[in-house]
Amino acid sequence: MPVIPANLVHAGPHPDIELLKQRLLNNQTLLEDTPDHLIQVVDVLRSYGEVLDAYSINLIFQAEKQFLNPFPVFRFLDGDLSPAKLWRHFWHDRINFEYAEYCMRAMLWHGTGGMDAYFDSSDFELRCAAIINYKRSKLDPLPTLLHPLFPQFLPELIRTAATTHALGQFWRIMSDLFIDLSEAEKSGEVTNIAGVVDFIRDRLVAAAGNPITYGVEINGKHFWVLPPEAKLTFLVDVAVPYVEAVFLRGTPFLGTVSFNAQARQISPDKETFQYGALFADPLPSMGAGIPPSLCMQDMYRHLPERLHQWYRDRGRGEGDVRVKICQSFQKSMFCVTNAAIKGTFPYSLESKEKDEQAANGAYALAWATRLSQARTNALG
Repeated sequence: MPVIPANLVHAGPHPDIELLKQRLLNNQTLLEDTPDHLIQVVDVLRSYGEVLDAYSINLIFQAEKQFLNPFPVFRFLDGDLSPAKLWRHFWHDRINFEYAEYCMRAMLWHGTGGMDAYFDSSDFELRCAAIINYKRSKLDPLPTLLHPLFPQFLPELIRTAATTHALGQFWRIMSDLFIDLSEAEKSGEVTNIAGVVDFIRDRLVAAAGNPITYGVEINGKHFWVLPPEAKLTFLVDVAVPYVEAVFLRGTPFLGTVSFNAQARQISPDKETFQYGALFADPLPSMGAGIPPSLCMQDMYRHLPERLHQWYRDRGRGEGDVRVKICQSFQKSMFCVTNAAIKGTFPYSLESKEKDEQAANGAYALAWATRLSQARTNALG
């Protein structure tokens, strides 16, 4: 049994699964439509979009310019080794790219979707072998010494680099989407939460088929790691696994859950993990010094003034601002999840065919069952 009872870490009762299912099938938003929610969601996603811009640039830089670098000490500097950049970095006047790495490793570890399936293919093995053999032919000490002793080590580094680049491509699209959402709200195009969900859904659907590819240059020679022939795409092979790994499953952190085996707070089956962004308790998450708190700090540095003033006028002002950012971020992630669900229903919600309605009902029920255990008190 858990050491901490569920009623102490969840405000209010869990919603009825059937209620959540009907909201999804009736094209209603999960998050209640209020002016305060609109401000929180649009502005926190604006700050998140600016942070994702930096995350995306750095992840792509790491994958392309730090490929198989055994000591990537300067991987967070985007190639700028000027004294001013170094000073800001070591003084910690910078974006916390460690959170981006956490998300990448969560995706790699949970391993869902088409990209993970491609990593297990013979084609990917051949491409890894071609890269490793080429580097060994150039007497590169890393593959020359390590590969004979640890034959799975370098392929694993290549998988990590590929996941890093794919996540960078995913965040490039999401960064532009969230900033465009903010501009749409300013112009009056988006006026409520339903408009937010529809805007995100439309942009996700528009980008669904965008190809995900990745290649590296080694001594002037090009090698594909994720080739066009793999036919990996934005939505199915990166966005959906990201939602699964970061929004839903996540990873347990010291300070938020007991690692004592007798407490049995961590499931032995990672497929049942519920530590993602939709399940996290904002208070201990922001007090435990764990990767999500780094993301909240990054967003704090980029808060629009409207939302910053909204936080100052509530709670303890600046004293608990990161907890409030986390709460707003959680609301916004419910909107993103809502949009993803709407955009991936098997059939149109207007369909009159009984078999199509049944398929949509089963899809909505599966999501409602999972979301009913999330931090749904953020929705009201």
